[in-house]
Formats: sequence, structure tokens, C-alpha cells
Amino acid sequence: METAEFLHALDREGRLLAAAAEIAGTDAKVPTCPQWQVRDLLRHTGTVHRWATAIVADGLTAPRPLPDEPELDGAELVAWYRESHRRLVETLAGAPADLDCWTFHPAPCPSPLTFWTRRQAHETAVHRYDAETSRGGPASPVSAGFAADGVEELLRGLHARARSRVRTDRPRVLRVRAVDAGSEAVWTVRLSDRPPVTSRNADGDADAELTGTAEQLYLALWNRAPVPNVTGDRALAALWRESSDI
Repeated sequence: METAEFLHALDREGRLLAAAAEIAGTDAKVPTCPQWQVRDLLRHTGTVHRWATAIVADGLTAPRPLPDEPELDGAELVAWYRESHRRLVETLAGAPADLDCWTFHPAPCPSPLTFWTRRQAHETAVHRYDAETSRGGPASPVSAGFAADGVEELLRGLHARARSRVRTDRPRVLRVRAVDAGSEAVWTVRLSDRPPVTSRNADGDADAELTGTAEQLYLALWNRAPVPNVTGDRALAALWRESSDI
């Protein structure tokens, strides 16, 4: 996917998130994040938006701590989230293609600008889904291409970092296969007592395979929905659900 496509997705997902939160109300529980109410979801996501905006706008080459979350609530909090999202979209849209700034995971990406637009698009899409579960009714769909990219970023980026807790006491292999995103939408995840190592292929045998549409896998791997289909050692699917929060 191109940077412009990620930017379009980010814009759309943030607008949908705000609309769902407004309907649900900030007191509503978030079924996909049982420890949260909608106010927590808005405060977290808006704070992350403002953090990313500052990194891009200031061209920071070293990490900066997340700012404090606001004490706002109700309609004021929804408005604050919308403003946070708007600033992020406008900052990314206006950033130079040769932007040089800090990034934080190793998933293949052509530039820091693409990195941040992609990361914030997926951050927002997952939390938009959270907001829509609070609102009730059907969730907005995730396109196969965007969902497959999200699986790629999660497996080869976020879980390639040392902080990933998906570990096994002996080497195991988990395969992830999206059935609607082309022949290349297959990932082999090698598990051990170190961070997972993922390649985009179907090389060798696997101890377990997770199969479904790209959207189903995207939501399942983010622990927002059940794994659609598991073959082989189901304990590896359980391990992912129990240890993959990041």
C-alpha cells in the first residue's frame, strides 16, 4: 500500500471512531477491552495521535514519552479526540516525502513518513473497531488489502521487538494464511524463547495454522475476535491470545 492509501484509511477510521464513541457515550463499556470505558479509549488514542504528530512535525530523531492524557469527558472529550485526529492527518498530509524522524519497529517500510502514516492508520482502525463494539450494531468492514498489511505490520514489526511476550520453551512454527488477499498473504512465525521471527512465505512444516479472511485474521491477531480456523496444535493459538498484548 502507498502512503496516500494509509492516509486515506487513517482519515476514515478516525472519523468512524469519533462517530461511534459519540453514539455510545463516554460511560459505555468497551467489550473488546474489558478494562476500558469509551473515555479511556478516546483519551488513549487521542494521546497517541498527538504523540505521533509531534514526532513527525518536529522531525524528532529520538523517542519522546507519551504526553499525559486529558481529564476531559463527555462531549468535550469527543471534540478533543476529533481535533487530535485532525491535527495528525493534516501533519502527515503536509510532511515532506523525505521526512527524517524516529521510528520504532523493523517491519519493511519505504520511509519514516510511510511508517507513521501506516502505524497510525492501523492503531486507529483497531480502536475504531473497539468503539463500534461499544456502540453496538455491525462494525465497519476492513478491506482485504489493508487487513493483510496490518497482519504484516503486527507480525513482522510490533512482535519482532524485544518486548513481545509470545515465547515458547522450545522452537515451534505457527503459520498464518489469509484466503482472500492473494497467494503472498501467508506468514510463517518461528517461535522460541526469543521474540518471534516472521517471514512472508509458507516454507516448511508448521505446528499450527491460522486460516481465515484477512479481516478475520487482523482482528483475531489483535485479540479483538476469535481465530476463525485453527489446524494443528491449538495450544499455539491459545498462546497467542494469552501473551500477545502489546
